[in-house]
Order: sequence, then structure tokens, then C-alpha cells
Amino acid sequence: MTKEENEKRLAYLKSIVARLPEKPGSYQYYDDTGTIIYVGKAKNLKSRVSSYFHTEVDRFKTKVLVSKIHNISYTVVNTEEDALLLENELIKKYNPRYNVLLKDGKTYPSICITNELFPRIFKTRTINKKWGTYYGPYSHTSTMYAVLDLIKKLYHPRTCRQPITKEGIAAKRYQICLEYHIKNCGAPCAAKQSHEDYQKNIQQAREILKGNTRQILREMREEMQLLAEELRFEEAEELKHKYLAIESFVSKSEVVSHTIDNIDVFSITSDEKTAYINYIHVSNGAINQSFTIEYKKKLSETDEELLQLGIVELRQRFKSDAKEIIVSQEVDVELENTTFTIPQRGDKKTLLDLSIMNGKQYKFDRLKQAEKLNPEQKQVRLMKELQEKLGLPKLPYQIECFDNSNISGTDAVAACVVFKKMKPSKRDYKRYNIKTVVGSDDYASMKEVVHRRYTRLLEEKEPLPDLIVADGGKGQMEVIREVIQDELNLNIPIAGLAKDNRHRTNELLYGFPPKIIGVKTDSELFHILTQLQDEVHRFAITFHREKRSKRALHSELDSIPGIGPKTHDKLINGFKSVRRIKETTLEELTSIVGPAKAEIVYQYFRNREDS
Repeated sequence: MTKEENEKRLAYLKSIVARLPEKPGSYQYYDDTGTIIYVGKAKNLKSRVSSYFHTEVDRFKTKVLVSKIHNISYTVVNTEEDALLLENELIKKYNPRYNVLLKDGKTYPSICITNELFPRIFKTRTINKKWGTYYGPYSHTSTMYAVLDLIKKLYHPRTCRQPITKEGIAAKRYQICLEYHIKNCGAPCAAKQSHEDYQKNIQQAREILKGNTRQILREMREEMQLLAEELRFEEAEELKHKYLAIESFVSKSEVVSHTIDNIDVFSITSDEKTAYINYIHVSNGAINQSFTIEYKKKLSETDEELLQLGIVELRQRFKSDAKEIIVSQEVDVELENTTFTIPQRGDKKTLLDLSIMNGKQYKFDRLKQAEKLNPEQKQVRLMKELQEKLGLPKLPYQIECFDNSNISGTDAVAACVVFKKMKPSKRDYKRYNIKTVVGSDDYASMKEVVHRRYTRLLEEKEPLPDLIVADGGKGQMEVIREVIQDELNLNIPIAGLAKDNRHRTNELLYGFPPKIIGVKTDSELFHILTQLQDEVHRFAITFHREKRSKRALHSELDSIPGIGPKTHDKLINGFKSVRRIKETTLEELTSIVGPAKAEIVYQYFRNREDS
């Protein structure tokens, strides 16, 4: 590979890394033949994968791996534990060259409840559905053992392996063992515990293993409080450890379920021009394939038509013979010996949701890639999003925001910042000295500035903004509305950015009376709006500081008898600050303003020092 080819390869890989989501998941590296050479897991995909491409990476093996990578794919999940389980399944399926070999062939352990008259509950690594129902697997064995201990303590399932029958119990064929005497078993084999009571306990144990632990956790919490009140702190601490273990266990795996085998999952995510179809294959209860394809729409094809095409193409590509296909909507296609399912709840619905999440993530990644190549596309998208959120009559190409700044009513100023195409247009920023308001009255100051701003634009026949954003809540919005609509008879939409009690922006307001508009605080649009707010704060405060410092600077020089404005300006231009004027020599003063004026200034500051 030439140097130019290698640089092109790295640039391509880094462009993929730049688009990765900051979510948990599994990532796969491919070589130049399209073979998976490494599978990894990550709590944060973007952070983990980017670490391979840092210039300071000094591990030789990592450098060798990076030199072989030609493409990257990934699958997002909801928890770090699911990422670990998915990584394990993919390593076992593809046996990548640069992964640690799973020589023992073991998988993570699961918990089995047997299909017996009196079921047993135990951990196992062998899955055979003829024996019973399986729960797991568990990537953290400490959690599994804590749950088994809890079930043993609460429900006392039998631990012996002898087959028990109704006839054997009736004939008193079984002897009571030590487990009964130490109260670890109810001895159902000797009719000391009824079959109905035993099955009731097993059913409650199943609920724990399914993650339905709310009632149990509530009872454990009450018991902990009672133990603490009785000063039995060691017992309370022991119970607390079990409580926390079960609480962490509740997060059910989405990528592994022993109730599902050999199933295909398809979902579609689309817009006006493009459709993205995600495919997930589940074998032996685990996801071992995830892939997304993209279709460009040419004749306004429906989602149903494109999903049909995607199902046929992807099943052929991956040679799938699954007899059940989970889909996100109805499809008019028939496949031999195959059924279609649209799940509403349960494990299959969870898999469908995971497929939809991966399809949406792929669409978002492609959008980011296109916007990187064409930045204006991103700006137009954000303008359209804001237009739809607020129901604006046209794209908010020009947005203006106002803010006041003063200290106890002194040196009151205001600022207006302008964003065009969702970017700051600094040449259009305006600063205002408050003229008609005495004291600290933000509403009156805002009213004055807004009136001056738009009266001027009307007189000069300059374009008006498509949206005005008030840096504040309902009060500031109403003041602006009074000027814009009541006084100037203009029809300019007005929005507001309200803060919470920690002085952090958390709400977008619109309409009269104002209503909260749903915008996620971690979305790109919300970040743009907070950038607008931060910018007007910065601009107003900077102007206020300049005015305040200039007033402080001017007042001291203006108090010297015999020193007029011209001499004042010469001194400021020559020495930059009053402090330096105070500390300078008579000769330096003379060189700037002449001997007569220099003597006056010099003596003035000397006399002040003496006094």
C-alpha cells in the first residue's frame, strides 16, 4: 500500500469514527477482503473506537490491527451489559483473527428452572429447552449468584437431583434429608410441602428472574429500615448488598433471549428521498447479525414496497432460512413456510425496537456525513426543524435576540445579536445605550431598544427578522409583543428562552399566551438556541464593561482643573490607563502634553498622594 493510499484509508476510517454515536454497542473491524478481523464492545462507541486512531497509541499490536482495518460497522444497544453479550456472540460466530480465542467454547452462564413435578433452580452453561426454561445469560456472575441466593432464601427450592413422582410420594419412597432440617427445603418429596405451595414459590421465583421485582424490592427496603431501627446494622448491610444486586439485575438483556431462535427482524426508517432498512438475525437466542441498507426513492415508493424489497434482498444476501420474520408493519409478501409477526409486547417487541433504533442511528449517521460535505444542508435542516416546531410561516433565515445589562441601574446598555442561516452574523450586531429609562427596569429598557431597532429598520427599509427570540420568559415576550404588534403593527413571530431555578435554559416558549415547545435539551436545535442566548449575553456584558471602565477612566482625569478634552485624549492615547499616568515621570508627561499641562497633571497626583 502506497503512502497516498494509506492516508486515504485512514481519512475514510476517521470520517466513520467522527459519525459514531456516543452510545453503548459492539463494533466490528473489516480487512480489505471484507472479513471481520476484530469485534469489540464499548460503553461509548465514539470514544472507544476513536482511541484506536490517536497518534499517541504506542502498543505494537494495536498499530498492527489499525494497519489492517479498511472498514468499520457497529450495532447500538441500550446497556453496557448488552454490548458485552453481543460482543461475545459475534466473536463466537466469526472467530476474528485479532480477538482472544474462546478455546473452551464456553458461553456466559444462565439460570434454569426445570420442567419437573417439583422444579429445581440452578446455574448452567448448557442450553437444552427440553429440560426447562432458561433465564440470562449473565455477564456478571456476582449478580447471578446474588439472585440464586435470594431465591434460595425466600422460596427454598429443592437441590437434590432425584426424580420425584406423585406415586413415589404416596408410597413414602423418599427420605427427608438434611436440607429440610436446616430449613433450606420444605421436603415436598415427603409431603411436608404441598405441590400447590411449591409451584406458587416457583412462580414467584420466575417473576424475579423475569425482572418483575418491584414488590420484592419494596419488602426488602422495609425490612432494611426495620433492622436499622433495631440497631441490627450488620444484618441490614447484608440485606442491602442483596437489594443492590437485584436492583442491578432488573435491567433485562435485549440482545439475548433463550425463548427466541432462528428469527429475522426487519424495520424501515424513511424520509422523502431515502429509506433505511435494518436487518437483525437471531440464532440460538442471540443476535449474531445486524446490517442496514439504503434505498434511494425514485417513484415515490411506499414504505411497504421498499420493506418487501429489503426483506427479499437481505435474506438472499445472508442466506437466511428463518421461519419467522418480525416486521414493523404489514407487508404483502408470501414466503414458503414463513410467518410474519408484528409484536406488541415481550422479547420480540424488544428486538423490533432495537432494530428500529439501529435504523434511525444509521439514517442519522448518513445525514451527518452529508452535512459535513455540504454544511448548508445542516443549516437548512435546523431551520426546517425550528419552523415545524413553532409553526412559522417561512424558514427562520434571520433570527434576532435582545438582552439588557446594568448594575443597580447604572451604565444601562442593551444588545441585539443576529443569526443568519443558524450562524452568527457579527457585522449585524447592534449595541444600545439606554436613554429614556432611569434605574434598573429591564422591561422598560427592552421596550425602548426594540422600538428603536425596528423603527430604524422600517425607516431605512431594511429586511425585518423572521423570528425574534426574547432572552427570558413570558414577561420579556409580552414587552416585545406590545412594541411589535401594538405599536408598530408588525407581524414578526416571537419566541422566548426561559431558565430554571439554577439559571439554566430549559424551555422554549412560543405563542400568546406562551406555551412550552417540546425540544430535547441535548438536540442540535436546542444547542443553537442556547448559543444564540449565550452570544447576546456575551455581547451585552462586554459593552457594559467597556462603558463602565470608560466612565471610571474619564471621571478621574476630568476632575483635574485646567485639563480639557484634548489633553485628556492625548494622555489616554499615550499611557492607556490612569494608573500609568499616576506612576509616570514629569519628563514623560512633558513629551506627551507639553511642560505646562504636564506640570498640572504631575502636581495633581502628587498632591493626592500627600493628602
